[in-house]
Amino acid sequence: METIHKYKPTIFFGVPTLYNAMLHVEDWKNYNLTSLRFCVSAGEPLPPLIYIKWKERYGVEILDGIGSTEALHIYISNIPSNSKPGCTGKPVPGYEVKIVDEDGNEVPPKTIGDLYVKGDSVAMFYWNDYESTRKNMMGSWFRTGDKFYRDDEGYYYYVGRSDDMVKTAGLWVSPIEVESALLSHPAVLEAAVVGIPDEVGLVRVVGFVTLKQGYSPSSELAEEIRNYLREKLDHYKVPKEIRFITEIPKTATGKIQRYKFRLGEIK
Repeated sequence: METIHKYKPTIFFGVPTLYNAMLHVEDWKNYNLTSLRFCVSAGEPLPPLIYIKWKERYGVEILDGIGSTEALHIYISNIPSNSKPGCTGKPVPGYEVKIVDEDGNEVPPKTIGDLYVKGDSVAMFYWNDYESTRKNMMGSWFRTGDKFYRDDEGYYYYVGRSDDMVKTAGLWVSPIEVESALLSHPAVLEAAVVGIPDEVGLVRVVGFVTLKQGYSPSSELAEEIRNYLREKLDHYKVPKEIRFITEIPKTATGKIQRYKFRLGEIK
């Protein structure tokens, strides 16, 4: 915030974790961010609540989008004055995208499937990695490994990485949806949702949260959060357990490292 205040850029790029941290800076009124025309977010999905709070406070949109190293570019994005909270946007000119089922057939609107993309910047193969090339490079199409659905207006919505989706009691749960609901609770600062096997090997949804200042971990607060989620989510999406931790593990670019929870490195 000091950098924006001092150098007055007109466009700011960040990850959702950074935007969330900036929203919790106590002396934010001491920084002038009025030079910004709009902001851009990528690297991980932007929770709707962060978008809404940022726009209310600073009067500028955060344009969420998604790209990849293999494509060298963002290929789905919101655009200024036409962005939607919780939405990744529409295909960027120069790229084609499709959502397919397990058999490679395109799915109708509002149906979750695997996202494929093609465009002139998409890589042809992985260097010295035949298996990854065979798995992900489908002719001119690139299999992104992301789960998406699109609405009737052609907007695309990120559901999660294929390997991050949680299947419990035979039903798929999007960690992104549950995390967004958790972040809307007044006590929750950050959240991560994963599927963890119970003592008999059945996968259950578990929510890991860090708390805002002024809140302390307790069984009462955990149950309050679960009751709060019951009003926002289908019953099978509500975490069976809320665990309080001091920090959510992330990559250098701010992405949640969910595999650390699945491997039991974070308890």
